Amino acid sequence: MQLLLDTHVLLWALADAPTLPVNARTLLLDARNTVWVSAVSIWEIAIKHALGRGDMPISGEDALGYCRLAGYRWLDVRPEHAAAVESLPALHGDPFDRLLVAQARFEPMRLVTHDRTVASYDTSIVLV
Repeated sequence: MQLLLDTHVLLWALADAPTLPVNARTLLLDARNTVWVSAVSIWEIAIKHALGRGDMPISGEDALGYCRLAGYRWLDVRPEHAAAVESLPALHGDPFDRLLVAQARFEPMRLVTHDRTVASYDTSIVLV
Protein backbone atom coordinates (compact mmCIF):
# COMPACT_ATOMS: atom_id res chain seq x y z
CA MET A 1 0.00 0.00 0.00
CA GLN A 2 1.11 3.57 -0.68
CA LEU A 3 0.69 5.45 2.62
CA LEU A 4 0.80 9.24 2.96
CA LEU A 5 1.23 10.38 6.56
CA ASP A 6 -0.77 13.24 8.01
CA THR A 7 1.50 15.65 9.88
CA HIS A 8 0.53 14.60 13.41
CA VAL A 9 0.92 10.90 12.57
CA LEU A 10 4.32 11.74 11.08
CA LEU A 11 5.39 13.53 14.27
CA TRP A 12 4.27 10.60 16.44
CA ALA A 13 6.11 8.15 14.17
CA LEU A 14 9.34 10.18 14.17
CA ALA A 15 9.26 10.43 17.97
CA ASP A 16 8.20 6.79 18.37
CA ALA A 17 5.56 8.30 20.64
CA PRO A 18 3.30 6.09 22.75
CA THR A 19 0.39 8.12 21.31
CA LEU A 20 1.00 6.51 17.90
CA PRO A 21 -1.86 4.01 17.67
CA VAL A 22 -0.93 0.35 17.37
CA ASN A 23 -2.69 0.01 14.01
CA ALA A 24 -0.65 2.94 12.65
CA ARG A 25 2.58 1.43 13.93
CA THR A 26 1.65 -1.88 12.26
CA LEU A 27 1.05 -0.14 8.92
CA LEU A 28 4.35 1.75 9.13
CA LEU A 29 6.36 -1.36 9.96
CA ASP A 30 4.77 -3.54 7.27
CA ALA A 31 7.46 -3.96 4.58
CA ARG A 32 4.75 -4.29 1.91
CA ASN A 33 3.80 -0.64 2.46
CA THR A 34 5.63 2.39 1.11
CA VAL A 35 5.50 5.35 3.49
CA TRP A 36 5.37 8.82 1.96
CA VAL A 37 5.79 12.26 3.52
CA SER A 38 4.50 15.32 1.73
CA ALA A 39 6.38 18.58 1.44
CA VAL A 40 3.14 19.98 2.88
CA SER A 41 3.91 18.37 6.26
CA ILE A 42 7.44 19.80 6.32
CA TRP A 43 5.99 23.22 5.44
CA GLU A 44 3.40 22.91 8.25
CA ILE A 45 6.05 21.87 10.78
CA ALA A 46 8.37 24.71 9.73
CA ILE A 47 5.64 27.37 9.95
CA LYS A 48 4.31 26.24 13.32
CA HIS A 49 7.80 25.79 14.80
CA ALA A 50 8.84 29.27 13.60
CA LEU A 51 5.75 30.71 15.31
CA GLY A 52 6.98 29.21 18.58
CA ARG A 53 3.97 26.96 19.04
CA GLY A 54 4.48 24.60 21.95
CA ASP A 55 2.82 21.73 20.08
CA MET A 56 5.53 21.73 17.36
CA PRO A 57 8.57 20.24 19.09
CA ILE A 58 10.88 20.02 16.06
CA SER A 59 11.92 22.31 13.24
CA GLY A 60 11.28 21.69 9.58
CA GLU A 61 14.99 21.05 9.08
CA ASP A 62 15.01 18.45 11.87
CA ALA A 63 11.90 16.81 10.41
CA LEU A 64 13.68 16.50 7.04
CA GLY A 65 16.60 14.73 8.67
CA TYR A 66 14.44 12.38 10.74
CA CYS A 67 12.34 11.46 7.69
CA ARG A 68 15.49 10.64 5.74
CA LEU A 69 16.76 8.46 8.59
CA ALA A 70 13.40 6.66 8.72
CA GLY A 71 13.60 5.94 4.98
CA TYR A 72 10.34 7.69 4.13
CA ARG A 73 9.75 8.72 0.51
CA TRP A 74 9.07 12.33 -0.50
CA LEU A 75 5.94 13.61 -2.21
CA ASP A 76 6.38 17.02 -3.81
CA VAL A 77 3.48 19.42 -4.25
CA ARG A 78 2.45 19.54 -7.90
CA PRO A 79 0.14 22.06 -9.58
CA GLU A 80 -2.44 19.28 -10.02
CA HIS A 81 -2.50 18.72 -6.26
CA ALA A 82 -3.15 22.40 -5.64
CA ALA A 83 -5.94 22.48 -8.23
CA ALA A 84 -7.53 19.33 -6.75
CA VAL A 85 -8.16 21.16 -3.46
CA GLU A 86 -10.95 23.07 -5.21
CA SER A 87 -13.02 19.92 -5.70
CA LEU A 88 -12.97 18.96 -2.00
CA PRO A 89 -16.09 19.52 0.10
CA ALA A 90 -15.82 22.34 2.63
CA LEU A 91 -15.55 20.09 5.70
CA HIS A 92 -12.99 22.32 7.38
CA GLY A 93 -10.59 25.11 6.51
CA ASP A 94 -7.16 23.76 7.43
CA PRO A 95 -5.12 24.34 4.24
CA PHE A 96 -2.46 21.78 5.19
CA ASP A 97 -5.01 19.00 5.71
CA ARG A 98 -6.93 19.90 2.58
CA LEU A 99 -3.80 19.74 0.44
CA LEU A 100 -2.80 16.39 1.96
CA VAL A 101 -6.27 15.01 1.17
CA ALA A 102 -6.03 16.32 -2.40
CA GLN A 103 -2.58 14.76 -2.84
CA ALA A 104 -3.73 11.40 -1.53
CA ARG A 105 -6.74 11.40 -3.85
CA PHE A 106 -4.74 12.47 -6.89
CA GLU A 107 -1.80 10.07 -6.59
CA PRO A 108 -3.68 7.79 -5.33
CA MET A 109 -2.42 7.01 -1.86
CA ARG A 110 -4.00 6.13 1.46
CA LEU A 111 -3.77 9.11 3.82
CA VAL A 112 -3.11 7.96 7.40
CA THR A 113 -4.63 10.32 9.98
CA HIS A 114 -5.89 10.48 13.54
CA ASP A 115 -8.27 13.34 12.69
CA ARG A 116 -11.90 12.28 12.23
CA THR A 117 -12.72 15.37 10.17
CA VAL A 118 -9.91 14.60 7.73
CA ALA A 119 -11.00 10.95 7.59
CA SER A 120 -14.52 12.03 6.60
CA TYR A 121 -13.27 13.36 3.25
CA ASP A 122 -12.89 9.95 1.67
CA THR A 123 -13.40 6.27 2.46
CA SER A 124 -9.83 5.52 1.32
CA ILE A 125 -8.41 7.56 4.22
CA VAL A 126 -7.10 5.40 7.06
CA LEU A 127 -8.25 6.60 10.48
CA VAL A 128 -5.86 5.39 13.19
